[in-house]
Amino acid sequence: MDTPENLKEKLYSVIFGTDTPAGKRFDILLITAILISVVAVILESIETIESQYAFQLHTIEWFFTILFTIEYGLRLYCSPNPRGYATSFYGLIDLLAVLPTYLSLIIPSTNLLLIIRLFRVLRIFRVLKLLQYTGEANILWRSLIRSRRKIFIFLFSVLIIVTIFGSLMYIIEGPIFGFTSIPRSIYWAIVTVTTVGYGDITPHTVFGQAIAAMAMLTGYAIIAVPTGIISAELINEINRDRLTLRCSNCERSGHESDANFCKHCGAELPERNESDTNHPEKLF
Repeated sequence: MDTPENLKEKLYSVIFGTDTPAGKRFDILLITAILISVVAVILESIETIESQYAFQLHTIEWFFTILFTIEYGLRLYCSPNPRGYATSFYGLIDLLAVLPTYLSLIIPSTNLLLIIRLFRVLRIFRVLKLLQYTGEANILWRSLIRSRRKIFIFLFSVLIIVTIFGSLMYIIEGPIFGFTSIPRSIYWAIVTVTTVGYGDITPHTVFGQAIAAMAMLTGYAIIAVPTGIISAELINEINRDRLTLRCSNCERSGHESDANFCKHCGAELPERNESDTNHPEKLF
């Protein structure tokens, strides 16, 4: 007979683990249940379907709510740090996934908040084992961190530009054409400069259309700037990452980050020190 500690270890390996067949099956079943419950919530929002299948949808919802409640309780039971799990991102999502149904007993409209269960599908990334791409992800993350000041200056410059365009449109067009305030005019400028163009506010005067044309051209001129900034830093980071891998035999560098043997002499390369590449927060 299993002791409580052995039972906790087995539950932990199934519920939190992804390296075991049982853990993988559990995650797949959990994701399937989440998707079905979300579909049920979506169908319940359609009036014609809800009127015909209200009882069935209500039963399905309570079935999954009880199921997810049991799962949440088991996670708290077998977790080595229950408080840490309960306050973690996924712990809070798991809790929010079951609370709306119970709240709907008091406030019926809150049951639509169950759509938050869709966020729990993020666990699919654990099944897909995307951790094998952490090296490349860290390179991209470090590129974003190194270019953060340039991006901030760029966004600040764009904010100044849309403020100027918005203020001009407020003066030229005025409330009669929908530009009822400077903030609303700035909203129009943002939509125009980013080339989104909702069309809910449009200039009608000749001067207003001229300003709009200038805003459109400005948008096309600056839209590639952040891409260029990040691309340049990404190239620098890739080159920097290659240079750090040096052969101990011929002392030559320039190897790929995942290389095991020197491309110049064929000697086995030393193991890469992951302390810097796996902790991008050190760049702050």
